[in-house]
Amino acid sequence: MSKSTISTFQLFKLFPDQESARIYLESVLWPNGPTCSICQSRERITARKGGYYRCLACKDDFTVRTGTIFGRSHVPLHKWLYAIYLLVTARKGISSVQLSKEIGIRQSSAWFVLQRLREACGNDLTILKGIVEIDEAYFGGLEKNKHSGKKLRAGRGAVGKTAVVGMREKGGRTKAKAVKYVDAITLHATVKENVEAGSMLHTDENTGYQGLGFTYGHETVTHSAGEYTRGAVTTNGIESVWAVMKRGLHGVYHHASKKHIGRYVDEFTFRLNDGNVKIHTLDRLESFIRATAGRRITYAELIA
Repeated sequence: MSKSTISTFQLFKLFPDQESARIYLESVLWPNGPTCSICQSRERITARKGGYYRCLACKDDFTVRTGTIFGRSHVPLHKWLYAIYLLVTARKGISSVQLSKEIGIRQSSAWFVLQRLREACGNDLTILKGIVEIDEAYFGGLEKNKHSGKKLRAGRGAVGKTAVVGMREKGGRTKAKAVKYVDAITLHATVKENVEAGSMLHTDENTGYQGLGFTYGHETVTHSAGEYTRGAVTTNGIESVWAVMKRGLHGVYHHASKKHIGRYVDEFTFRLNDGNVKIHTLDRLESFIRATAGRRITYAELIA
């Protein structure tokens, strides 16, 4: 076995069926034994058939799926594990059409699986610090390429697109968030929510960042004058994130609606942070599985 990854063949040998996948998930989500999903107790738990457990304290029946993204899903757990494997190892992601072929389920079910997985990706509470590069990008189709009935006819550039603010810690993690506006109020709130006070910020000349110098160190590069780096000051790191994200959205997914773009952004940032090829694939799987706890979302909520 490789020191940093496993093949799909090796994955299938490790988790050939639902039972082996269930035991693995329990070992990751319940390292100290089965835990009641209602009262969080581990004291009075009895095992039942088919992976079910009963809490004698609150009379609740539960499984390892309960309270996670796997909850109330008819997709077998070993297929869920393979979907996670594909999501964390595919550099630019995997489409629902491709996933449906890979694990033998309907395309609509594969879409639901992927959206639940993306929901788990948005569980990063890390606060960035040190030198942090910040930039905005816009995602969505070009006005000139839209059908005449869908054109907004309100100008060019960012019209009809969704704005995303990205923050990348030098030598560290990346965070990004879809926002409705890119004004000073929104940019300041987003930065203060995700970056430790006193850190050094590197941005472009966008006036929305003015005033952050009261809380942070702040250096800028002037893109309009052809300046992309000045000594150690640059935003090239966060712009490389946009390059990967846009290639994935355009080349793999082709389209992401404004409603769901936030989950796609979470997927790409998770892969950048925890999908590092230097980290063993099984460690990446475990990291993802731990993030599934408490992140359940229903199909009705997704399509509402």
